[in-house]
Amino acid sequence: MRKAKGFTLVEMLIVVLILSILASIAYPAYIDSVRKGRRADAMVQLNDVAMRLQRCYTTNTTYNSAAGVCLIKDSLAAGVKSDAGYYLVQATSVASTGFLLSATPVAGSSQVSDSKCKKFTLDQSGKRTAFNSSNADSTDECWK
Repeated sequence: MRKAKGFTLVEMLIVVLILSILASIAYPAYIDSVRKGRRADAMVQLNDVAMRLQRCYTTNTTYNSAAGVCLIKDSLAAGVKSDAGYYLVQATSVASTGFLLSATPVAGSSQVSDSKCKKFTLDQSGKRTAFNSSNADSTDECWK
């Protein structure tokens, strides 16, 4: 009598169980890594808008110029969407000698679930801050 070759049902279930455990560990780590990478989208857009505002200040000696004079300042009222589309940059305040920009995740984007870095800010002096979903300071973790 010849013995049948192959895997038993128990062996297959053990393999599936092991793969499921590995996937349940790897997938959240992967998603967290993707979120961290997408945070750069906020940082790049904040720096870009800040540089454009600095150019307007150099030309007009004010950040808060009249409508139509500084196009980037005018577009901040509605918000400037980042290049990859994950963040929206808006001006929290724009005065004649200073500004405060903030970047928050665009509604419906995957970054909305990033509770560690919910909001990024940048001012005219280059001061960078970040806040988590509880509005606690998370600058050291987010602006890396």
